[in-house]
Amino acid sequence: MNKVKCLILVGFLWLLTGAAVWGAEKVYDVCDYGAKGDGKTLCTQAVQRAIDRCAEDGGGTVYLPAGTFLSGTIYMKSYVTLKLGAGCTLLGSADLKDYPRTAQAFRSYTDNYTDKSLIYGENLDRIAITGRGTIDGQGASFKGPYKVRPYMIRFIQCSNVVVEGVTLKNSPMWVQHYLACDDVRISGIMVRSHVNANNDGINIDCCHRVIILGCNIDSGDDAIVLKSTSARPCKDVVVGNCVLRSNCNGLKMGTESNGGFQNIVLTRCSIYDTRLAGVALEIVDGGMMDRVVVSDITMNKVGAPIFLRLGNRARLFKKDMKKPGLGVLRNVTISNIEARGANPTGCAISGLPEAKIENVTLSNLRLSFAGGGTKEDVGRVVPERPADYPEYSMFGRLPAYGFYCRHVKGLKFRNVQLQLAKGDKRHALVLEDVEGALIEDLDAPHSAGASSTVRLSGVKDVLIRACRPKAGTDVFLELEGSGSEGVMLVGNDLSGVRRVVEQASDVSKVALSEMANRID
Repeated sequence: MNKVKCLILVGFLWLLTGAAVWGAEKVYDVCDYGAKGDGKTLCTQAVQRAIDRCAEDGGGTVYLPAGTFLSGTIYMKSYVTLKLGAGCTLLGSADLKDYPRTAQAFRSYTDNYTDKSLIYGENLDRIAITGRGTIDGQGASFKGPYKVRPYMIRFIQCSNVVVEGVTLKNSPMWVQHYLACDDVRISGIMVRSHVNANNDGINIDCCHRVIILGCNIDSGDDAIVLKSTSARPCKDVVVGNCVLRSNCNGLKMGTESNGGFQNIVLTRCSIYDTRLAGVALEIVDGGMMDRVVVSDITMNKVGAPIFLRLGNRARLFKKDMKKPGLGVLRNVTISNIEARGANPTGCAISGLPEAKIENVTLSNLRLSFAGGGTKEDVGRVVPERPADYPEYSMFGRLPAYGFYCRHVKGLKFRNVQLQLAKGDKRHALVLEDVEGALIEDLDAPHSAGASSTVRLSGVKDVLIRACRPKAGTDVFLELEGSGSEGVMLVGNDLSGVRRVVEQASDVSKVALSEMANRID
């Protein structure tokens, strides 16, 4: 927690010290270059003239005053701040002809997406978009596949990038895309975009040293998503103090993961009315996810609070390259999560038999689920689906209403409280092919006639301690799988349980040890 607080403090200090953005001493009013804020006159050339002149003079601020300025593609230049005054709207043209094709020099999987943008910059330094105004992409005007739907903001291989204070709405495609950029700060912005497909709020892609703070995002697709669409990793990223709503996922890493994700902090966010996962961490196209901290998150009405997936879609970011190998997902800490209103599916932490997720710690969680699971859900075989698109619902309703964990090495649950809106016949927690696990202070309801609270199948070296199952629990632990070994029940209060363990006939008699448990 101390490290997380330090990172957030550093972020706020950056906000304070960065209040004077690049080159703010010179101001170039777009109206002086022929722009008219009537919402009808196409102002692309006038705004571009102001930007070009500003850059030629060594940098400064290009100012858009109150009014509505209609524009096609604007090309940013180094040392230029684009400032939108209060009452200003930069209105994206509804005519695709006003968005010339721009081929990016940096190659990535996004080559397959759109090549058009409202605001574009590549290989630039010290650029900013600031102010109290609005950028409106008129996204509902664009119908069809990726190529006919422009991004609103797109910066590629830029350094020292600031986007601050503005409102972004109605994008035809991703609202904003930062690809292979360094030293990016996005703060205090508002996003409202539900008018078209792929309306991601913020896309951070192959970037280094990124801070996102104090943003309010309501988007049709993922609210804040980290990607790695080339071999360059996305690393050293802090997301904090944001309010998020999405028709898809709230905070997501993936799906494109070729370069991987390293040193990521997601903290102090509120997520609400989100159809898919609150937090989704996914490696499916190779790459390594390593050192991720998720903490202090509240959620209300999400599909599932937490979803971790290591798969093998192995999508190429260049046609002439070999398919990526199996990825790595390891060293993830998730703590201090409060969630209510999750649907009946449950949370999955799922690797592959040949590629296990490693070293995941979940602590101080209180998660409330809809319930309603059946005995049929308990007995169903969960498919592996290694090459499928990763989504929290990809396995169907899980055998556990809380967590279904499969193909994991090094898994810790500490102080996890699960709640149900109505009765559920499923297990609270299922571990399959898990090695080196700790279940400590698990607090989970048990419905009448339900399956055991915990089911272990084909596990090794699992310690269960300091648990106190609810009074009236029929069976606390179900142990199965001929390979199961090294399971220990230590220091639990099992006095309210009718039967402590149901052990399958194929499990060795010495697979389970019990010590210092209270059993009346």
